[in-house]
Amino acid sequence: MAHETAVAADAAIFTVQDGVLKVLLIRMKKAPYEGRWALPGGRVEKDETTEEAVRRILRTQTGVNDAYLEQLGSFDAPKRDPFGRVVSVAYVALMPSEDVTLVTTGKYAGIRWEDVRKAVRLAYDHDLILATAVARLRAKLEYTNIVWSLLPETFSLTELQDVYEAILGRTLDKRNFRKKILSLGLLEATRKKRHEGAHRPAALYRFKRRRLSYIDIL
Repeated sequence: MAHETAVAADAAIFTVQDGVLKVLLIRMKKAPYEGRWALPGGRVEKDETTEEAVRRILRTQTGVNDAYLEQLGSFDAPKRDPFGRVVSVAYVALMPSEDVTLVTTGKYAGIRWEDVRKAVRLAYDHDLILATAVARLRAKLEYTNIVWSLLPETFSLTELQDVYEAILGRTLDKRNFRKKILSLGLLEATRKKRHEGAHRPAALYRFKRRRLSYIDIL
């Protein structure tokens, strides 16, 4: 007798808070992963695409409604799910942290943003999915404008550089970064300024287009 294979959708949803790249995790109640943290995910219903499923899962499990979303890949190790043969189609989701109030259902014991460097021993094969997602995000910084999806409508060049450094895990030369980013024609000045600590007011910028485009960034 053939065993039926189920399809699931999982999401590594990222934000940057206080200069730290964070991933959204939910805490499991169900054995054998009781008390462990996991990426949001679940089975795909018969009348859904995987993208429709992951948007539903994010909305119901986390309160996230309007994240940038792209497919990461499939994860199909035969024993990745202790409850049966399940192939997961994973997604990367990106959003500014101030755009969401986290809520989850009674099915889970908790929800939180976690520093990606501390998100370890996740349930299922979610360590692998997370590592793959971080690698994808870092790579796309180099040839796309994808960073717009992690920033509010207006931002300073310092805030922009902070997001790049949080994702890349290294410090960038301030002068070179600003020269390069301003030369690309991605940003426009808003003529507004904001105080950042004890420093003089910082000029605010915005992206001319808040949609994915391909360009040599780094």
